[in-house]
Amino acid sequence: MNQLLTRIAPTPSGYLHLGNAYSFLVTKAIAEKFGAKILLRIDDLDRDRFREEYVQDIFDCLDFLEINIDQGPRNLQDFHQEWSQIHRFGLYEQALDKLRVDKKVFACTCSRKKISQLDSSGYYLGHCLDRKIPLQRPEVAWRLDTLDADLIKLKDIQDRIHYEVIPEDVAFFVVRKKDRLPSYQLTSLIDDIHFGVNLIVRGKDLYSSSIAQTYLAEQLNLSAFQESRFFHHDLMKGPKKKKLSKTDGATSIKQLREDGKALNQVIELIGDYLGKPFQNYDDIKKTIS
Repeated sequence: MNQLLTRIAPTPSGYLHLGNAYSFLVTKAIAEKFGAKILLRIDDLDRDRFREEYVQDIFDCLDFLEINIDQGPRNLQDFHQEWSQIHRFGLYEQALDKLRVDKKVFACTCSRKKISQLDSSGYYLGHCLDRKIPLQRPEVAWRLDTLDADLIKLKDIQDRIHYEVIPEDVAFFVVRKKDRLPSYQLTSLIDDIHFGVNLIVRGKDLYSSSIAQTYLAEQLNLSAFQESRFFHHDLMKGPKKKKLSKTDGATSIKQLREDGKALNQVIELIGDYLGKPFQNYDDIKKTIS
């Protein structure tokens, strides 16, 4: 079997919170259990929210959590010079061009408001699929045609195979946004292929994304990704039982560090949110099966 490579892939759009810390620690535990290396991959294409202090916060948090990175940027300067997604923009463009040439995508002009008006669920049901809007028209999104998607094969951490259909929340998902930038689903897939990631750890809220990206890999003939293993961990909930988010003002690791909290105290707090009696990192490791 090839060397397993997993990744930690934060977005520098805010200070990292307890949910991020838990995901990072689970990734570390899985890497140790399965003998995988860890790549740090910072997803920075959202330049409207990008700030250098958020990138620095990623390095500070990894240091605080005692997570050693095997591949990826070591500091802010290294990130800018070698590891920013800007350096891989050509790869994203190549993938988009292949989807265009192979007629796998269609143009969509729908706003979120219109999508909600068309269906109260808020899911996009392919309204623009047959409208034949030119892909070159300004301010259109490119969506992947998932109408004829067959069962999609996913492997879990134990190498067991699961067959899934495209969920409604990622049906006809966007691969190029209206601002002409590639979407998360496309960049995440291309980055994982580029770096050789074959063990993907993410929250259960991104299970649909795992299915979508596996289907996208099939459309791009990227067979290596279809052999990747996935692990989807539980989500931490805030006081209102909502997923922790940077934009919801969730407790940041930066603030906890500045308040003098030690690592084990932060892990105890993570356990409180999960309803589990965590006291140290070994307790998180025990939950990995």
